[in-house]
Amino acid sequence: MLLPPLVRHGIARREQRLADGLSAIASPLIEEQRAKPLVMVVDDSITMRKVTGRVLERHDYEVFTAKDGVDALEKLHDRVPDMMLLDIEMPRMDGYELATQMKADPRLRDVPIIMITSRTGDKHRQRAFDIGVDRYLGKPYQEAELLAQIAEVLEQRAMTMEAVHG
Repeated sequence: MLLPPLVRHGIARREQRLADGLSAIASPLIEEQRAKPLVMVVDDSITMRKVTGRVLERHDYEVFTAKDGVDALEKLHDRVPDMMLLDIEMPRMDGYELATQMKADPRLRDVPIIMITSRTGDKHRQRAFDIGVDRYLGKPYQEAELLAQIAEVLEQRAMTMEAVHG
């Protein structure tokens, strides 16, 4: 049965509105396009979170923070960062446990991790690398060194993603 033109137009407009509505619902599930790299800073020290966050923001990074591994996992449900800066010694869930859980999760396993910790011994460093941590810096870190490490790791990640996705 052929519908009159105005009825066909009304149906087409309703279908388009429905399609627009569905894409608006689906869009948060699609990886967000970012103007600035998103870095998550996980440290139980509010001072470290604030100082590191300010350093990163001054150098054109977007920052969000967590106070320990449990807090980080909750926040990682909503947003997957481009990079994580992670302390080891924290209450509830330490940096090793968080890094291990991230590497086991398909959504999070490719997020590069730089550990920043006062634990500078070889056994701590080796344990981090065995888990899959990308870099390991001692506290207190030098601002220039941190920024250079972040830039290198993000560049390596971009090259890897480009090679994988064409």
